[in-house]
Order: sequence, then structure tokens, then C-alpha cells
Amino acid sequence: MLQVNTESIRLLRERTGAGIMDCKRALDESNGDLDEAEKILRDQGIASAAKKSDRDTDQGIIETYIHSGGRIAAMVEVNCETDFVARTDEFSSLAHDIAMQIAAMAPVAVSGGDTIAGEQPVPEDSCLLQQPFIKDPSKSIQDLINEAVGKLGENIRVRRFQRFSLGE
Repeated sequence: MLQVNTESIRLLRERTGAGIMDCKRALDESNGDLDEAEKILRDQGIASAAKKSDRDTDQGIIETYIHSGGRIAAMVEVNCETDFVARTDEFSSLAHDIAMQIAAMAPVAVSGGDTIAGEQPVPEDSCLLQQPFIKDPSKSIQDLINEAVGKLGENIRVRRFQRFSLGE
């Protein structure tokens, strides 16, 4: 068990990006266990994302990613609640990671509720939000978005995307 002090709070902040007081509360609740505190913060992020999911997302950015060699590209629209958040480095980085995911994994729909050609349900591994994140397969894209919602305090939604591949 780690003692809850400024060093442990700093370490947890580096691992999660959560606020100082949130880190302190999570460490207190976990008796100083960093891994358990990280899990608590992750669960709080999921809960926070669920509470914010009904909010309108009419701001955001369109991000592109072109893979080296220029043979594969992706374009994604990621929405949030305010233009202030849309201009942050964290939001821009999230959108870039999602565009890179689309280029690498070729999803066919945003989520499992979507259909192909208006009738066939999309297989789970072809849904962007359910795919394992290419930079950290222990997280799904939905987990990545939930973490960003917890950090940025706004609802975030992937509205649409398009993947381009030379010759297809």
C-alpha cells in the first residue's frame, strides 16, 4: 500500500490525466493502491460519460489521417458540446487517434446499432466504437472516448467517418 501523498497523486495524474482532487479521492478510497485508484477513476469516467450522453454535440472538428505512402486515408467528424473543448490539444489528439484507427482497422460503422445497406446488422468487430484501440488493445475506442469525456467534462460523439484506400 502506498501512502497518499503528493508524489502518489502526481503519479496517478500522469497515468490518468484526472484532476488533483479526483486523484486524491480515488487514492483515499483505494488505500493508496495506484492500480485500484486508476480503476476507480476509469469507472467514474464511464459513469460521467453516461450522464453526459444526452447532451447535444453540435461543435467539434473534422480530422484526417493519411498513412505513409499516401495509399490509405481516413476522415472523421468528432463532435463535442463547445468550440472551446473542440480547440483543445486533448480533443484534437483524440480525433487524430480515431482517424488513425479508422485507417488501420477499416471499420464499416460507428456503433453496433448501425446497419449495412439499411438492413444487415454490423458485426461487432466492424464497429468503430467496439474495436480495440490500436495503440492500447486493453481499451476499446469507446473506452478512449469515455476517458476523454471524464477529462474534458463534455459529451463527445463520433458522428461519421470515411476511409479511403487506393484502388478500392
